[in-house]
Amino acid sequence: MIKEEIEEVEEKKERQESSAEKTLVKNIKEFYKNALETEEKGDFNSSVTLFFKALAVLADLYIYKKEGKIPSSHTERFRILEKKYNDIYTIIDKDFLAYQNSYRTQLNREDCEVLKKDAEKLLEILGISK
Repeated sequence: MIKEEIEEVEEKKERQESSAEKTLVKNIKEFYKNALETEEKGDFNSSVTLFFKALAVLADLYIYKKEGKIPSSHTERFRILEKKYNDIYTIIDKDFLAYQNSYRTQLNREDCEVLKKDAEKLLEILGISK
């Protein structure tokens, strides 16, 4: 009886984890696709924002796969990445400045290309198709 209950709990946990991962991947693809579309229209500030959102969720997925949890904020995400996954942290930290600049400056295609390439790098690391 106890063995069956344990198996049931483990199966439920696996379904929840699978659902969380699927949601993250869906959000990544949505942000990335919309970033490409806004870049094509020449809306570079919006595109940078969307590329950064894709990068943030990519980082969350990376952390989820390694740690089994999803960070609840930018602060938590950065703290985990800086302590344990410096290669990912370096990318996200650099790109966070462009994301912040999108609020107060006019960004250009080159700014978008930097974030797009970084998103593509993380997509590849995580084995997610574009």
